Amino acid sequence: MRMVFTGILSLIAGAGLVGCGSETTADGEGGVAGKTDYITIGTGGVTGVYYPVGGNLAALLNADTAEHGIQASVESTGGSVYNINAVLSGDLDFGICQADRQYQAVKGLKEWESVGAQDKLRAVFSLYTETVTLAGADDAGIKTLADLKGKAVNIGNPGSGTRENALDVLKAAGLDAESDIRSQGIKSSESPKLLQDGRIDAFFFTSGHPAGVFMQVTTNLRKVWLIPIEDVDGLLDSAPYYLKTTIPVAYYPNALNTEDIPSIGMKTTLVTSVDTPEETVYRMVKAVVEGFETIKGMHDALKDLTREDLVDGHSAPFHPGAERYFKEAGLL
Repeated sequence: MRMVFTGILSLIAGAGLVGCGSETTADGEGGVAGKTDYITIGTGGVTGVYYPVGGNLAALLNADTAEHGIQASVESTGGSVYNINAVLSGDLDFGICQADRQYQAVKGLKEWESVGAQDKLRAVFSLYTETVTLAGADDAGIKTLADLKGKAVNIGNPGSGTRENALDVLKAAGLDAESDIRSQGIKSSESPKLLQDGRIDAFFFTSGHPAGVFMQVTTNLRKVWLIPIEDVDGLLDSAPYYLKTTIPVAYYPNALNTEDIPSIGMKTTLVTSVDTPEETVYRMVKAVVEGFETIKGMHDALKDLTREDLVDGHSAPFHPGAERYFKEAGLL
């Protein structure tokens, strides 16, 4: 895994900047005149890709704090649904989420069915493609989706993007999550230990690659396959946010696979609220576009990112600050 800004995550965490607000500074030039505006980016579990990517986005923005007066920090969270709801409630300024969850929030589906369309949600930019990934223990005889029947499978904690994707895949494969498998609803970050301890036989995790979760689970005593997710064309037809993708086997040399693994996935997006100041969002997008080559080097999941990808895959309207910069940059 290729990372930059060595040690930045510990520095961000050590700063204790996990809430919104502002503080008077001696010579700040951005935000409210003479003040530093503290903002928080919601990410995911520390073993996933959201957390390091969020930390590096914060570092990129913070490199010019003296100019714009904005100081960003990251918060490890429960993932997409939590981040969207926290952004809308004002507990987070930005949140990383899967494109399917953005779509569902905007349309008032799934977790938002009882409260309706979330019309305050705004898109900022897209990043890498996340892949629905399934790991199965060799000694449990799991090499295909059909082999999950009767097995203990962690489908992810309630409210997570992983859980919704797992349910979609299981349904497309003709499996009922309640009657055909022994479903577990535990955070994906705990899955490697649970599988190695024999408490589960397989687990889903939607993530960019390479991901620490799969590096961890494939380098222990219990041997593991990454299971192909294919023959789910009906799902791709019914859900516009899904796309076909592939997991490079080279990322996980200790898995039992010898070929790249076909799967499905969706874009990773950054969202905010319509209430977030336009200048704050403008500066975030500006930092990413102007530091684009740095962004691509932050993590292997980002290495093939193009500038055009930044504006692709959204269901929510762009925040005015994002729209303003993208138009200036010729991307909209």
